[in-house]
Amino acid sequence: MTTVNFKKIFVGLMALICISSPLFAQIQAGKAIQITISGVPSEEKGRIDGIYPVSDSGFINMPFIGAVHAAGSRNEDLQASLQSRYKSAGIYTNPTIQVISKTGDKIDDQLVYLGGQVRGPGPKAFVQGLTLYQAIQAGGGPTEFGSMKRVKIFRGGRQTTYDLSKAQFMNVPVQPNDTIEVPQKGILGN
Repeated sequence: MTTVNFKKIFVGLMALICISSPLFAQIQAGKAIQITISGVPSEEKGRIDGIYPVSDSGFINMPFIGAVHAAGSRNEDLQASLQSRYKSAGIYTNPTIQVISKTGDKIDDQLVYLGGQVRGPGPKAFVQGLTLYQAIQAGGGPTEFGSMKRVKIFRGGRQTTYDLSKAQFMNVPVQPNDTIEVPQKGILGN
């Protein structure tokens, strides 16, 4: 075997290793992942699509299904897990989820997630003392179809509903990783 052929084989093997290494990479705690969803109505994409911090304990907080363990998983394993959980919960019938590890992105910022009938859905920066009303306003406020009378907070697998048309609930504090949903108004405008 000549030196030239050996160099070609070596370079080819190194290229293959470099290309395939992201496929075997695992999601790390304290990093960020990007999640996108398709196969759902367009208004639902805004509820899911975004950058998600992986907590130091290895979890991400997904809208509607709560905490999901992500650290140590490969991207395709987390994709399959999320798709399965959304299907089994009856939230989406045929979601296609893509997970992209954001290598090098350390998430120091804490976030809350806005969905439903808000003008700017998606992750928003959490600051100490942030209230439920302020978080919705950070998302541009409700759309003309949004009901402030049945605003939901999803936290740790639990759901709580608040009537923000009443001043006493406007100052409800939110916590990092809360998911907030402004539902569509009903027939009677509630």
